[in-house]
Parts: sequence; C-alpha cells; structure tokens
Amino acid sequence: MRLWRWLVGFVLIRLLRRGKPAEEPAEQLPRRRRRPDRIIPVGTPERRAELLVVLFFALAVVCGIAFVVTYGIYKPRQLPDEALGLEMGLCLIFIASAFTVIAKRLVVTEELEEEYPSESPEEQEEIVEIVHESGSRITRKRLLVGAGAGAGGALGLASLTTVVSIGPFWATGPLDKTPWKRGVRLVDEEGRPLSAAEVEERTFYTAFPDGADPELIGSPLIVIRLDPSKLTLPPGRAGWAPDGILAFSKVCTHAGCAVALYRKPTFTPVEPNVALVCPCHYSTFDPFTGGQVIYGPAGRPLPQLPLMIDASGYLRAAGNFSARVGPGWWNVRSKPT
Repeated sequence: MRLWRWLVGFVLIRLLRRGKPAEEPAEQLPRRRRRPDRIIPVGTPERRAELLVVLFFALAVVCGIAFVVTYGIYKPRQLPDEALGLEMGLCLIFIASAFTVIAKRLVVTEELEEEYPSESPEEQEEIVEIVHESGSRITRKRLLVGAGAGAGGALGLASLTTVVSIGPFWATGPLDKTPWKRGVRLVDEEGRPLSAAEVEERTFYTAFPDGADPELIGSPLIVIRLDPSKLTLPPGRAGWAPDGILAFSKVCTHAGCAVALYRKPTFTPVEPNVALVCPCHYSTFDPFTGGQVIYGPAGRPLPQLPLMIDASGYLRAAGNFSARVGPGWWNVRSKPT
C-alpha cells in the first residue's frame, strides 16, 4: 500500500513540473539571449541579391547537366572537348559568382581593430554571436541552401561522369584481349601486307592486324629488324624474332602515349645501341632485351608480340603479347609475367 501511494505521488509531482520551464543559470545562457544590443548591426534584406544567387546556382545546374548530356551523346573518341570545357568552366564560374554575391551583398560585415580573442568562454561566445548575426540579411535560407545543393550536385555529377571512360574497375579482363592471335597477318597503314623482306635495319615500321579495328588499344605495332646475334631476349622468347624481326606494342607503358621515335646511335660511348623512345616523357626501351626500360618514367617493358614468317614471306603473329598492353596504371592488378 505504501508503495502504491509513493508511485501515485511521484507521477503527480512529475506532471506538475512538466508545465513549468526549467530555470537555466544565467552564466550558462547564450550571450545573444542576454545581450540587449547587437554586435553586428541589422542588415536590410537584399531580395534581389538572393534571387541573383539562385539564378547563378540554377545556371550552374544547367551547365552541369549539359556536360553530362554532351558526354553521354558522343562516343569517347568523338567527344567535343571544347564544348565540355566550356560547360564545366561556366558551371564553376556561376558557382563562384553565386558565392561572391553572398559574400558581398548578403553577409553583414563588421571590421573591428582589436586583439585576437583569447580562449575564454565569453569571447568565444561573442564570436559565435557575430557569425549568427552576420546572416541577418538572408530571408530565404531554404531556397538558397537548396539551390546551392543542386549546383554542387550537378558539379559532382559532371565530375564523376568522366570516370566511366577509365574503363572497368574490377572486371579488368577485357583489357587483356587484343586483336592479335596466331596467324593474324601484319599490314601497314594502307592495309597492305608487310613482308619480311622489306623490313630493313635501322628503320622504324608501324603495323596493324589485318581485318581488325586499327583504333583498338592493342592494334598498333612497332616493327624493326636487328642483328639476331645481338639479341638477348627473355627466357621463352627464342623464336619470337624470326630473322631478327621484332614487334612491340606501340603504346607506352608509362602514360599511354605512342612510342614514335627510333633512336639511332650517333655517339657510341653514350648510345651503344638503337632504342625505342616515347616522345611524351622520353621513356626509352631496349629492343635487344625484349623492350626493357633503360631510361625514363615507364615502370615495365614494352609488351612484345611473337612473330612468324608464312610460306609467302609475309609477317604474321605467332600468338598474343607477352604482357597486357597499356600504361602502367592499367596493370596494378595484373600478375607479373
């Protein structure tokens, strides 16, 4: 019985106290509730400036969406870089213009020449009050925040759109596939078969797979002839260079540029042998050792393609490349060969 009375009394006391506001110590009240005056004067509303900010954010959204649409309409090899650059640039300019208007016309500023505030609670609370009072001109906070979020989302979406051109992230198997396989004939830029007899020493040739798309990353080849007695190819490649004719991928293993220079020694003590050179960052590859890197930023050798000569004297592929074709950052998950 005593327990029952005690519970009833406790509930009645709680109900009576619920309607009475709790007293807060004066020293714990925020300064902006205790100060009768303001640190920053009240700013007059700038509705035109707010509309201008919303307009800039809306234009940024339009430019960001236009970037995505343009990127989706055109194929990667046909992308209008000028249009994409203009759309992305305008998107950034409109966002910057919106923040400039906010800083110049919507945020109340007050310059006070005083010492830097200490870490005392009173002065820190005063800083909080200054920040709170500086936005007194803004009357459409939700509209501005929503427009800004839309502009930021459009910019982020436009930035992420370009990621799809990098290629598969986990399923990197397609990067191993090339148009080269045993029996594929080598042809020149005009589609004519390349014979072994016409390949001369100290001459640089470009070849492609017969009947395949020459624009594929694994299509272009470098074909050269060297003295067979000077070749020191890696193990397992003894028959890859018939009559001293070698073929390598034309794509540099550093950044994907085209290896387009054939260095011919002009000063033997410094340049004892010929070499293949990428003109972008001057990665240099030694064809005598199977495309090993001898200079520059490339991190792995040029992939070599095994060759054979058919009964008619034409060059044909004897298999696929020795390694995955492409720049080094495509091969971070590939097994060493």
